[in-house]
Amino acid sequence: MAKEKTPVTAAIRQLRAEKVTFSDHLYTYEEKGGTAASSRELGVDEHAVIKTLVMEDENRTPLIVLMHGDLQVSTKEMARLLGVKQISPCSADVAQKQSGYLVGGTSPFGTRHQMPVYMEGSIATLPKIYINGGKRGYLVEVDPVELIRVLKPHLVTVGIR
Repeated sequence: MAKEKTPVTAAIRQLRAEKVTFSDHLYTYEEKGGTAASSRELGVDEHAVIKTLVMEDENRTPLIVLMHGDLQVSTKEMARLLGVKQISPCSADVAQKQSGYLVGGTSPFGTRHQMPVYMEGSIATLPKIYINGGKRGYLVEVDPVELIRVLKPHLVTVGIR
């Protein structure tokens, strides 16, 4: 069986432009399977699979939150940290319009519109992470140091079980 080629997405173009070393991980996408499905398909710890969440404040200002696959975002704590009244997930349409990616294939790299990126601080302590490469059923494995170098995220502690 021939190895599938790397999808060329906006995320991959940015990773290549920034000279980030990464490896491809294609898997069978499962509708609403989330990080549990992708970690199972790849045989990796769900904690190392990082989800890219497009959220917004009460003024509909979008932002990206990077979170461990096995944790949720405390939107109350996120709002408190940002000094806003509330933070909530964007609708799928708004997330796609802002990021340029379909929900389930959202990458923090190569987004259509610039958005501030917030990352759960403990992600930086992992030896490697798996994050969406800009297509459903496609994760890239990268060193979190490289993610921090390229995205310059604000580190936060907002993860809850």
